[in-house]
Amino acid sequence: MSDQAEHHHHPIGDPLGQEAEALINPETPVEVPPAEQMSLIGRLRQPRTILSIAVPLAIIAIAVALNRDQLKDVPGDIARANPWLILLAFGIYYLGFPLRGWRWTRLLRGAGYKVKVKDGTEILFLSWLVNCIVPAKLGDLYRAYLLKLNSPVSATRTLGTVFMERILDLIAVAALGVLAGYWHFRDHLNNLPAAAQVSLTVGVVVVVLLIVALVVMRSFGRKVIGLLPLPHRVAEFYDRFEEGVFGSVGARGMPLLGLMTGLIWLTEALRLYLVVRALAFTGVDLGFSGALFVALIGSLLTALPLTPGGIGVVEGGMIGVLTGAFGLSTPHAAAIVLVDRAISVFSIVIMGGIAYMLSSKPRGGGMEVEDLRPAKPAASVATDSASAPA
Repeated sequence: MSDQAEHHHHPIGDPLGQEAEALINPETPVEVPPAEQMSLIGRLRQPRTILSIAVPLAIIAIAVALNRDQLKDVPGDIARANPWLILLAFGIYYLGFPLRGWRWTRLLRGAGYKVKVKDGTEILFLSWLVNCIVPAKLGDLYRAYLLKLNSPVSATRTLGTVFMERILDLIAVAALGVLAGYWHFRDHLNNLPAAAQVSLTVGVVVVVLLIVALVVMRSFGRKVIGLLPLPHRVAEFYDRFEEGVFGSVGARGMPLLGLMTGLIWLTEALRLYLVVRALAFTGVDLGFSGALFVALIGSLLTALPLTPGGIGVVEGGMIGVLTGAFGLSTPHAAAIVLVDRAISVFSIVIMGGIAYMLSSKPRGGGMEVEDLRPAKPAASVATDSASAPA
């Protein structure tokens, strides 16, 4: 099926759910919300979204209530934090978004689409808003949806570039986390804390599994799909998806993509490092390697699509690592994590909400995208047009 067949617009009330259906079933026409409609508001009203936010918040509230005496000094500790270092941590974190936008546009270029970095960054930032307020990592799907909504591209191929970006991130997070943990605990390798042992083991396993999965997908993916009794449209979906995954990267471009991915995750580590410095707890000095280790553990936990933005899961995991592996007290660990998450999640909800209201992208305002793929022969285009659903 041609990309033209993927690009049909009709008004709907739930673009996220509709786009999911369209990606799974390429013959389903993609429907686009009217310009005046705030689709995320409808998504937030859904019971499963409300539960996914309310349940972890309730668990956090219960945990705080049970440890009220132990955590009573946390608000005061946060209030005494150095505001300039907090502001610098905020700025460093948001510097990562144009870097991420540049990297995604490079992946899109490999897949055959030339997108401006500004447009790519804007769409990526909006997708992060969705990931922070909606469960199941639907922001990644929404990113492909927004690009398709604003330009005649293949949503499936675009989703392949998002998938490859996530793979690059997970490999970088796991590898950098292992290296940071090894460096920080290098003098105590024979007597590692249990939390550090588990984290390092998980990091190694994740790297190995992801590399194996990519090799298997590249070598046997099409063969397996061809052997299964699946509808032809599913094979077409997989072909476009794989084109996006492996077409987005190449041997020549991988070093630059790897360097950019490393810089992106160093901004995550520097954010946490500055938060620790801003709070300035006596006897607490993670160093940059320790901050990198803890920040990457938190980022790895966000990959679990259990709650929006990993709420509850990430906080618990980071506090557990800070107390178990680094020996911090629970109040100090809680203060560090709360400030760090306020920057990395709750600020996204505020800034992303403003961006969503101001941006034309969710309403299909359009954008300039150059198709770099070779033009199809006239006969092929005619065949595709004839087979496209009305």
